[in-house]
Amino acid sequence: MPKPSARISGIIPSGKDGWEVHFAAMTRKEAGEPIIMLSVGDHDFDTPSETIEACVTAVRGGYHHYTQLPGIPRLRQAMAKASTRCTGVETNADQIIATPGGQLALYAAVQATLDKGDHAVVVAPYYATYPGTFRAAEADFTVVEARAEDGFQPRAEDIEAALRPNTKAILINTPNNPTGAVYSRESLQALADLCIRRDLWLLSDEVYWTLAEGHHVSPRALPGMAERTLVINSMSKSHGMTGWRIGWLTGPESMISVLISLNLVTTYGLTDFVSRAATEALENDYGVKVIADIYNGRRTLFLDAVSGLNNIVVRGSEGGMYVMLDVSAIEHDDEKFAWGLLDAEKVAVMPGSSFGDAAKGHVRISLCQPDAILLDAATRLRRFASSYRSKAA
Repeated sequence: MPKPSARISGIIPSGKDGWEVHFAAMTRKEAGEPIIMLSVGDHDFDTPSETIEACVTAVRGGYHHYTQLPGIPRLRQAMAKASTRCTGVETNADQIIATPGGQLALYAAVQATLDKGDHAVVVAPYYATYPGTFRAAEADFTVVEARAEDGFQPRAEDIEAALRPNTKAILINTPNNPTGAVYSRESLQALADLCIRRDLWLLSDEVYWTLAEGHHVSPRALPGMAERTLVINSMSKSHGMTGWRIGWLTGPESMISVLISLNLVTTYGLTDFVSRAATEALENDYGVKVIADIYNGRRTLFLDAVSGLNNIVVRGSEGGMYVMLDVSAIEHDDEKFAWGLLDAEKVAVMPGSSFGDAAKGHVRISLCQPDAILLDAATRLRRFASSYRSKAA
């Protein structure tokens, strides 16, 4: 039979990537084991009821048809208002294109800025889909690790050392998944200076911004950056809408107008009734403060519960839905540590090395569980770490 294209076959190369711990834990949980799942970032609560009712009303109102390619006007206006708040730069609807989820916004940004054979720099630790998204564009990329000892803040000099003559873009993620690090204004200014000096695009994944509002800084707000920054955003985390697949890309009007052609040949627009529910959610901030308060409270709760645990150090963890723990003084092999924790205490976490070399020796803790379960998991982690040290002694 005919073979699939090399382009598609090469998006996700074969081999171990650390997600085996998560998949094994899921299988065991489905088989009846009482596994505490702290390995995935999906809310443990439903979409706010107001958003659900808005969707039901739209379905019953007959909104079942094709929509405009860049998104219905009212949705784009609501997204522009959210982007103004997120980035600190006044944004209009013509600077917005709506997409089915933040991943498609990322895909659009990469397709828009890189041709086949072009080069990009990806700052790690990174979200798991970043490498495959560049491979789908047949673009080369170099991973530059933000260092654990810096609290996972990126160093512009390390990024500049990785640039090539054909480098077109840099991709960052703040607040960061997996580390929870919120990039400082100083770190971002150094990146902005580099982008301006070398005439580069900056792709900024800011989907967790509402979980760090008040100390989140968007590079789009820095002098000279609005014309060269594409901001990836999503309603999944901020509005509790992971399965609704609503995201958007913010950028210069000239870039957004070109990107409408990509929607023509990929999504052909968004679902009408979902778009209208999303519009109401954006206009009314359904769930935003409640969700942010939940995760800020859980972060404090969990970090307090593991505070003082010998030989475990917190890295990053200022925002988002995750806590990153350095366990290298106990076990340098983070995957081995994660498997051991799963087997001994029935707690599933992600090995840090799944997200890049900088996170080796760390484990990522998802905060997508109620307080009582997080406290139970912290107790189990404390017990496991103590016994692990005694075994290694």
